[in-house]
Amino acid sequence: MTRVFSGIQPTGHLTLGNYLGAMRRWAEVDQHRADSLFCVVDLHALTVEHDPARVRRLSRQAATLLLASGLDPEVCTVFLQSHVDEHARLSYLLECVATDGEMRRMIQYKEKAAKERDRGGSVRLSLLTYPVLMAADILAYGTDEVPVGEDQAQHVELTRDLAVRFNQRYGHTFVVPRATLPQVAARVMNLKDPTLKMGKSDDSGAGVVYLLDEPEDVRKKVMRAVTDSGREVGYDREDRPGVSNLLDILAACTGGNPESLAGVYDSYGALKKDTAEAVVEVLRPVRARHRELCADPAYVEEVLRDGAEKARALARPTVDAAYRAMGLLPPVAEPPTSAVR
Repeated sequence: MTRVFSGIQPTGHLTLGNYLGAMRRWAEVDQHRADSLFCVVDLHALTVEHDPARVRRLSRQAATLLLASGLDPEVCTVFLQSHVDEHARLSYLLECVATDGEMRRMIQYKEKAAKERDRGGSVRLSLLTYPVLMAADILAYGTDEVPVGEDQAQHVELTRDLAVRFNQRYGHTFVVPRATLPQVAARVMNLKDPTLKMGKSDDSGAGVVYLLDEPEDVRKKVMRAVTDSGREVGYDREDRPGVSNLLDILAACTGGNPESLAGVYDSYGALKKDTAEAVVEVLRPVRARHRELCADPAYVEEVLRDGAEKARALARPTVDAAYRAMGLLPPVAEPPTSAVR
């Protein structure tokens, strides 16, 4: 059976972009067609300046929202990255295979490092090497497919390169995975600046719809979305990014086609109104299920504990094999205890 792995970082409150670009597909498609693992990659949240209490809070919230989006622990595996030691164990081995040049070519590293420097902060080494940890996340499980957004496709290509290089140098150990991209709304953009991704870490939040936003807040944000010059509603991501973003969101929420939907509207106002209502309705069941899960924290903890145990059992044989392949001696077994006479 095809194995799927994907993860989400607890670096901010999850957004409509996270849901339409990834989480909904995981729940509606991937968990049912494959042996699927979905992970809150909390170790990745440590690569930048952070508040430990906030990371813990957002990690729990992210796990709860994954379940609220429809992931079923009876069908797939849901867990926290830091609960499975094999991620960190394998990451170091892959650092010994990756090169400095490969890390510095990563687009996200360049962007995040520049942002950190602009703030007057220092760039952590883990920010440079985190694509290797991401590769370890994927390769530890013999993953065949990695459903990701467009912005993460480069990291999956690096993962493929590292897997091939490791296999050639040390013997076949890893499955070489491939990225799979959603067809619609692969990258939902910021409502205030449609040239930017709708990211969790947006400072103002004015252009970001969060999954737990109240319906009235969702409506206000969509109705205040930036559009383009002119009055004609048309789909053109390059020249008309604002309207095209709204059409992408509406299409993703309703199952329509953004280019076809453009012909339905003769005003921005009508498009915004329908998009706002479509978003509210898409998020309504997620918010309701989230409330139910928050009322039963013991259930969420049980899901994460069981998920980590399953993930650990899957990853350990592969990671142990990688250790042996690279020349590391296995731990010496304890001698059996003699029976007491």
